[in-house]
Amino acid sequence: MSYRIAVRALCEFAAKTGDLDLRFTPSPSAQEGIAGHQIVTERRGDGYEREIALSGEYGHLQVRGRADGFDPRANRLEEIKTHRGDLSRQPANQRALHWAQAKVYAHLLCQARGLEQLTVTLVYFDIVSQRETPLSEVCSADALREVFERHCQAFLAWAQQELAHRRRRDNALQALAFPFDGFRRGQRPLAEAVYKAVHTRRWLLLQAPTGIGKTLGTLFPMLKAMPGEPLDKVFFLTARNTGQRLALDALRSLGTAGDEAGDTRPLPLRVLTLTARDKACEHPDKACHGDSCPLAAGFYDRLPDARAAAVKRGWLDRAALRDTALEHGICPYYLGQEMARWADVVIGDVNYWFDFHAMLYALSQQQQWQVGVLVDEAHNLVERGRGMYSAELDHAAFRRLRPTLPAPLKRPMSRVASLWQALADENEEDYRVLETLPGKLITALQQAVSRIVDYQSEQPIALDSELQRFSFDAQHFCRVAEVFGEHSICDVVRQPPRGRQRNPGARLTLRNVVPAPFLAPRFAAARGGTLFSATLAPESYYRDLLGVPADAPWLSLDSPFHDSQLAVRVAARLSTRYADREASLAPIADRLAAQFRARRGNYLAFFSSFAYLERVADCLSERHPDVPLWRQAARMDDAAREAFLARFETGGEGIGFAVLGGIFGEGIDLPGERLIGAFVATLGLPQVNPVNEQMRARLQALYGRGYDYAYFFPGMQKVVQAAGRVIRSGTDEGIIHLLDDRFTRREAQALLPDWWPRASFD
Repeated sequence: MSYRIAVRALCEFAAKTGDLDLRFTPSPSAQEGIAGHQIVTERRGDGYEREIALSGEYGHLQVRGRADGFDPRANRLEEIKTHRGDLSRQPANQRALHWAQAKVYAHLLCQARGLEQLTVTLVYFDIVSQRETPLSEVCSADALREVFERHCQAFLAWAQQELAHRRRRDNALQALAFPFDGFRRGQRPLAEAVYKAVHTRRWLLLQAPTGIGKTLGTLFPMLKAMPGEPLDKVFFLTARNTGQRLALDALRSLGTAGDEAGDTRPLPLRVLTLTARDKACEHPDKACHGDSCPLAAGFYDRLPDARAAAVKRGWLDRAALRDTALEHGICPYYLGQEMARWADVVIGDVNYWFDFHAMLYALSQQQQWQVGVLVDEAHNLVERGRGMYSAELDHAAFRRLRPTLPAPLKRPMSRVASLWQALADENEEDYRVLETLPGKLITALQQAVSRIVDYQSEQPIALDSELQRFSFDAQHFCRVAEVFGEHSICDVVRQPPRGRQRNPGARLTLRNVVPAPFLAPRFAAARGGTLFSATLAPESYYRDLLGVPADAPWLSLDSPFHDSQLAVRVAARLSTRYADREASLAPIADRLAAQFRARRGNYLAFFSSFAYLERVADCLSERHPDVPLWRQAARMDDAAREAFLARFETGGEGIGFAVLGGIFGEGIDLPGERLIGAFVATLGLPQVNPVNEQMRARLQALYGRGYDYAYFFPGMQKVVQAAGRVIRSGTDEGIIHLLDDRFTRREAQALLPDWWPRASFD
């Protein structure tokens, strides 16, 4: 059995030494890199060969890749690297890595064509100035072979370990049994559908009701498919942290972590949880290089031991990854990035696959992995996708930054300031949609980012600094501008003057409306996968906005619950429309109190905003002081969230007030008597404002269903998710109150779960 590895991966493993150093950043975007390569190769003459597929073997290693270019007349192989900033400030270990890649490609070319020597050239292309900087060495075939063999020898022992691990893993997964005596009702067809989807290299849209066991029911068949397909990795992606915990619990039930006493040998499956950089960073006040952060100094020198320890540990949740990294004196976040290469199951946020800068997607493309992807609570991918491909520049934050700018940045930032102010002065309305992008401002932003990069390479900039945040925001804005189209809107919001300012500001936004064009390539890059949620209806809404492949089946499974477990009541004479909010306070408070007295226990009450929540809670306290209640706050840390949920204990009594669509509206599990009922006030419709009206108009133009796509479907999805907290197991019993007369309408009733009993109107 041979071990396949890409040239880049081989060199990154064997040739990287020294400090972690991010000063020579930001790197060009993928689009900029592709464009830069095209510019360079188009400058070459006739006969120049591009994207040359090469491969070679060493022992049981199969090394492969594509060399950027070869000029047969000059006998010159070129490795093209795009960059921003002053090349003289490039870290030495990054330059050494590039030379290693170029020379490995050169060896493979010599071997393929029988060449005795070759000119090896690194071509650095500045995407801003469009200038090339070539660095060349004339190398004999023997010298290039020595470089290749040295890197292969450094990787060989690791490759043998990886091959042995994969054999153990695949054998164990073939024998893997479902961890319980039987499937829950509906769980077997769910698992069969997931297995069939990846087996046929398709994506599946799966609507499966709450309580069916979706997390285990999707992970189990995907793991069973790994040996036969074969899959290199499984990515379990979530939009909320609660989904990650459920995935870890499911994997524990399969025996991946062994038992706590160590009596059971764990399943030989490497599991990794990825954590966001701002949460994983041990020194947020320091910059990511060896002169500033102690965990960056000597990072690549200590990485081999840390990597070996992490692989031996196998189970790398956030705590285990941090412990391993700190034991070896390196950064936990970047150890996690490294271990994504060697893990079998990676659990992380959806942005790791679908975002502009998606690390798992990029690695999969580079390494040519075969991956299966599971997306939990996939209804969130519409809004999350929009956020990934939108960008905003806040004039007020920029103005606060300007007085603190170092001298080298004042001139380029002044250019940005003048063009930005000109745009603000043109904007006499509070909200305006621009017909074309502000090209001059975007060019000035690109130039300013380049200068910030130069400055950053010399001066440490903390992750949380205003300058760093502006640099990231400006870079992202420029990248979104490159792919702007009819799927997005460019708008300007007028910002009133503050403090000593005389002129108004302008918040500029590139607002994605339809993420489908960006998400579609990510679906295509996976071998197959499943988007699953309790709310993936109507089908057309998710197909249109997410861009799933046309051949992806849509499946809705029956609920394991019975309508006898649930009562549904609709307040048919109550309006919670904005104009009627004041009049609705007392009737809602009285209804909550009446239900509580009829059956004492724990309830959740959902409202469309914190302001509405507070008004109803105050009214309930005033009119019915005997009813216990607690409230979600606007900004709750993890401890506050846990304290809120802890009130829902078995035998407890009271009503928790929460915001519809918020952190308690989905992804929480309160079975049995921990929750016996829910009240949902309003249809959850997004607020009618100029931004949402523009989105409605664009969706109407594209799909002919502007109101449904912009308002009605997203609102009802929040309602069903919130109400779904009530029945979580086959023995639960509860009641749902839908508090608005619009719930009586046929179109609203059609979007309620099929298994719910017929609602009573009162």
